[in-house]
Amino acid sequence: MKRKALQQLIEWKNAPGRKPLLLQGARQVGKTWLMKEFGKTHFSQMAYIHFDNNSRMRDIFNADFDIKRIITAFQIETDCTITPHDTLIVLDEIQEAPHAVNSLKYFCEEAPEYAIIAAGSLLGISLHRNDSFPVGKVDFLDLYPLSFSEFLRATDNEKLAELVETRDWQLITAFKNKLIEQLRLYYFIGGMPEAVSAFAQYNDLRQVRKIQQELLRSYDRDFSKHAPKEIVPRIRLIWDSIPAQLAKENKKFIFSAIKSGARARDYEVAMQWLLDAGLIYHVCRAAKPAMPLTAYKADGFKAFMLDIGLLGAKANLNAKTLLEGSAVFQEFKGALTEQYVQQELRAECNITPGYWSRETGNAEIDFLYQSSDAIIPIEVKAEENLKAKSLQVYCEHFHPPFSVRTSMADYRTSKKDFADYSHTMINLPLYAVNQIRKECGDSQEDI
Repeated sequence: MKRKALQQLIEWKNAPGRKPLLLQGARQVGKTWLMKEFGKTHFSQMAYIHFDNNSRMRDIFNADFDIKRIITAFQIETDCTITPHDTLIVLDEIQEAPHAVNSLKYFCEEAPEYAIIAAGSLLGISLHRNDSFPVGKVDFLDLYPLSFSEFLRATDNEKLAELVETRDWQLITAFKNKLIEQLRLYYFIGGMPEAVSAFAQYNDLRQVRKIQQELLRSYDRDFSKHAPKEIVPRIRLIWDSIPAQLAKENKKFIFSAIKSGARARDYEVAMQWLLDAGLIYHVCRAAKPAMPLTAYKADGFKAFMLDIGLLGAKANLNAKTLLEGSAVFQEFKGALTEQYVQQELRAECNITPGYWSRETGNAEIDFLYQSSDAIIPIEVKAEENLKAKSLQVYCEHFHPPFSVRTSMADYRTSKKDFADYSHTMINLPLYAVNQIRKECGDSQEDI
């Protein structure tokens, strides 16, 4: 399995001024596998410490943060002679040892020559943010479920993934049916590593769905394990409402839809818990599409799940719907498509999107993204419908240099010249939405 994050780890290893790295992500997105794979392929040896059910290792941080003593303990525990530069130290489930989290500060200040990666569930790490957290002393890397490109590579379709990256749109269009077929599969399977691996090995969608249902049950168990008892029922109400919230036409999260009479202030803590866990993501409304986008946050947000496959499982989307071709885009099509796009923007493009709507509610742009020098509107269509009245209204009012409409239609661009500005409309196929930065002349290297 090839993960984009592996290249990011290589860049971290070689970076000047490298700090200990904290790998963040929801449970079951592949953090442990990634760290071990990185250790095996890019270091001479690896010292792997797992803190869950290991009181011996948790206790070594209670006395002090003497790095020499801690390294000695790691060596005894792992039977590995730890040397700077060629040994990767991995601290897994670090949230189980809060003092170990704090030790990263001392590794940064006193022993920067050691390559050290820590990982843990966001549910647990978030609890220690105010408990001597080593602010400014760690690097961060967010890990998401597999993107569509990673899914293609994991299912023996690497050539298709490489084809999309060429942006040879004539050739890509020639193979669009294959790409659409794989995209439909991805809508159902999603990007959770266990589900993808099972499909790659057995080609059995029923097994995939069983794995997804078990993952959903495990997250539900986590609520009881980690969250304060008094907010667990509200966490579950929010979590269970996500499919229905996304099924609405405007997809804005409405608290009263959770439970009659529910108010935002009563659910704030529960909502934040899910956000801290990495199980949901907010796409916030922008009062004005101006830079920086975060400065123009307004009331209102959409709430998405961490993975499109889990969304389908939670909504009881039947595999038969998928096997009947375009029907997958008829049932629950808007929710799945927007879930997919925002997931790709985060995982593939390093974009935290917003959205825009008029106060009157008669115009809405599904997503906004801040490029290096502009706010780019993104209209999402589940099929090949190229009518986008809201996008036209937005462009006439705000004059963006580019606008993007992503759908199942083929790639094309059109140019409109107005009296005071020139505008380029890009129709970007859904299976190639990960190319949005390049199409808008905005490379990640410029960030």
